[in-house]
Order: sequence, then structure tokens, then C-alpha cells
Amino acid sequence: MKLEIQRDAKRQRFDHGWLKTAHSFSFARYFDPDRMGFGALRVINDDWIAGGAGFDDHFHDNMEIITIPLSGTLEHRDSLGNVGQIKPGEVQHMSAGYGLLHAEYNPSPTEAVSLLQIWVLPKELAIKPRYAQKRFDLDAKPNQFVTVVAPDHQAGDALPMNQESVFYLGRFSEQMKTELKPLGPNHGFYVFVIEGGLEAAGETLEKRDAFGMSEVDALTLDIKPRSFILVMDVPMLG
Repeated sequence: MKLEIQRDAKRQRFDHGWLKTAHSFSFARYFDPDRMGFGALRVINDDWIAGGAGFDDHFHDNMEIITIPLSGTLEHRDSLGNVGQIKPGEVQHMSAGYGLLHAEYNPSPTEAVSLLQIWVLPKELAIKPRYAQKRFDLDAKPNQFVTVVAPDHQAGDALPMNQESVFYLGRFSEQMKTELKPLGPNHGFYVFVIEGGLEAAGETLEKRDAFGMSEVDALTLDIKPRSFILVMDVPMLG
């Protein structure tokens, strides 16, 4: 087993006034050769966007982009013609493929929006770009993980993505021990504690702590009450 732990305090933070962000991995002006990602997982940005602010049109290609709003409302528009809002309880996915422009902004003049934006390297390059968003009622399935993103060929009720990767979200009101099996033999898990805490592999993690675990047959988590947990199963690419 290989274990990489990242405490909240070790994330790289920037305060631009209208945008406050914490980067788990190298991104934009932040570069750390030891923090370049975890397998196919390339970016986890924990963003806070002030009312009335946002990102103007910008270009992406050959990246799987997943956005998880935590509070407030995020408005989206893109060169595919999609315009809409995403709110807590929803998940947004874009396959940037051979390229698209998109903008993200906070439509509220006063209320901030908090979100996680996650990038995963794609399985196939230069595919046709696509966009989707979906609401997942985690409260209707308490104390268990819900699959919110999954590979194209086995997505089912989840959002399909262009990678052999699965994203799980779970809200836990009670102490709960749970186990997840990796999608494949060369896969690892990256676990991000949105709220609450958990224990795994003899380590205790609290709010906004994270860890990557690879070379395991299963992931076992002892989750604390009142926790909100994100688990990402990704190919290690090695």
C-alpha cells in the first residue's frame, strides 16, 4: 500500500479578493514538482467566488472537468450553447475534448459561491466536447456513497466521463465503516473530506484533509458522524 496524506494547512492558498482558492496540486502560478496530481487526477481547486464575480470566457481542451457546488449558485455558459445554473446537490461534468470556451460566474450580487473544481486527464484525446449536469439527492440515500460520475460504458444513473474513473459522494449522519473496491488493478483512491472527518489506514483526517491510496485491494473508511466525503477512484497511469 502507498499512502499520501495532504492536510488542509498544506494546500496552497491564494486570495485575489473576488476569488479565494486552495490548490491541492500544482495549478496556474503554483508549481510544486511533488504535487503534480495523483494518477489521472490532475487538479482539485477549492474555490470561493464573491458575489457578482467570476471567470470570463476561457479555453479548455483534453480534460475532464467536474464541478461540485457546496454553497451558493454558479452560473455557466459555454461555446456549445449551454447556459444555466448549478447549485449544491448538483454535479457538473464537461469533457473538453478538442476544445471549448466556457465562463463561470456568481449571479448573486451579495452571496458568495463555494465549489470544488476537479480535473481528470481523459482516456481518449480530441473527442467531441460535451456537457452535462445532474442533481443527486444524497439525503435520500444517507450513510452510503452515491456514484455521481463513472466511465462512459458503465455510467448508469451517474454522469458519464471519458476516463476509467468513478466519483463517489456521501453524507453520513452516523458513525459508519464502509469499504470500496477499486475499479481496476492499477487504480488508486483519492479521498477528500468536505465536512466532518474519518479514519483510514491508521490516520485521522478532518475537514478539507485528503489522502491518496494506491496498491490496495480495497479502501476501508471509518467515517465520523456529520461528515460529507468525496472519493475518487482513478487509474494510476504508471
